[in-house]
Amino acid sequence: MSTIIGGTIAIDNVSTPTDSATNLLGGSASYASLAASYYTKPVHLVGVVGHDYPEEHLQMLEGHGVTLDGVERSDGESFTWDGEYHENMNDRTTHKVGLNVLESWEVFIPSEAAGSRIVVPANMSPENQIQMLDQCTADDKFVIADTMDLWIEIANERLHDVMQRIDLLVINEGEAREFAGTSNLILAGEKLLEKGPSHVVIKLGEFGAILFGPQDRMFRFHAWPLKEIVDPTGAGDTFLGAMAGYLASLGGVVFSFDQIRDAILRGSILASFTCEDFSTRRLQKVTDEEIDKRMTALKEISHW
Repeated sequence: MSTIIGGTIAIDNVSTPTDSATNLLGGSASYASLAASYYTKPVHLVGVVGHDYPEEHLQMLEGHGVTLDGVERSDGESFTWDGEYHENMNDRTTHKVGLNVLESWEVFIPSEAAGSRIVVPANMSPENQIQMLDQCTADDKFVIADTMDLWIEIANERLHDVMQRIDLLVINEGEAREFAGTSNLILAGEKLLEKGPSHVVIKLGEFGAILFGPQDRMFRFHAWPLKEIVDPTGAGDTFLGAMAGYLASLGGVVFSFDQIRDAILRGSILASFTCEDFSTRRLQKVTDEEIDKRMTALKEISHW
């Protein structure tokens, strides 16, 4: 089933305590669309790039079945992010953000993508998320959205408008606490459900995630245990995209709690591969056999 993913497409420059890399593929929609392509096709990518965007990044996405008709080419400079991870690989410092083409970008969805029934407004401004939702024409669709602390702080009202139009919210633990106004994650999950979505996933990084659903249903799981993390950039976006792709592979737009649970387990597995190299270098080479092997092992180590 057709999936559409909108958000940022960036050039990242990343440093860690042991290494660094520049001119990397980055951006929420880039990671999410690549991850989704492992479970469903076509995946329509919506975003904007500048004249300086590396063509090999776009060719790689296209080679994985990501459709680029919704990627606007601008004469300006691409969105860039320069960041540094610290010793524990959880904390990071942003050294530079170049909004560039994003400053005046307005979402435009081509007609062949507008009818997609799995719709993912990934991490971008709530205004852009609403522009995307307004152009998605399917009467029955399932909407999965992401957000970040910046929008909670500066666009809270519009973010609440987005919440009324989505089925599943994916958010990290710090953002969940801030948005819900409580330090207790269980209460935060309940409060976020009250804002509109039928399901909420709170990401806990290397410690997994918590899924909240109707009738007080909850599922808590641990992430795949990695011995080494090279670069965690984009892991959350990979998680989001793999969830969307797996749900699209099921057909239809009404999903049970257990189906969404299965989707987040697959998202966790894809995200673990992302962390094993800079950018999407590992993710873009992963095989179906590797994914299945890690899924089987995750079931074994978490069963009791």
